[in-house]
Amino acid sequence: MAGFTNKGKAKLLRNLFHSETPPTNLYVYLVTSAVVPVADTNTLSQLTEITETSLEFSLSLNTTDFDTTVSASEDDTNDKGVMKIKDCTFAGPVTDARYAVLVDDNATEGSREVYCFWDLGSNRSVSTGQTLTLQDLEMNLLEP
Repeated sequence: MAGFTNKGKAKLLRNLFHSETPPTNLYVYLVTSAVVPVADTNTLSQLTEITETSLEFSLSLNTTDFDTTVSASEDDTNDKGVMKIKDCTFAGPVTDARYAVLVDDNATEGSREVYCFWDLGSNRSVSTGQTLTLQDLEMNLLEP
């Protein structure tokens, strides 16, 4: 399961149609399965963040951090727009990461708005000295 939150959808629309300034940076966080991110999730504080280390991955709004092979591509076959973010690598230890979430850069970490979420399919754990790399986290805009 992956998707945009309602907060993320509204932010995209405000950025495009109201010329609202987007955040300077975005972050990918790892969270546990204690609370499942859904369309109604608003902030990082509503989820259970992995706290073993500072498990956040920083992204800037540019063509380097968003995969240029499919960056904002149009998929007419499936009637959707697609974008992938670059591979995100987290240093261990990581215990029981189940979801990844894309958030804004609010100075208060718990108040960071959740824009997108991805189910990792199962709990992911790595030891100290190992890394966990998330590849091809894809964002899709699809009309029902």
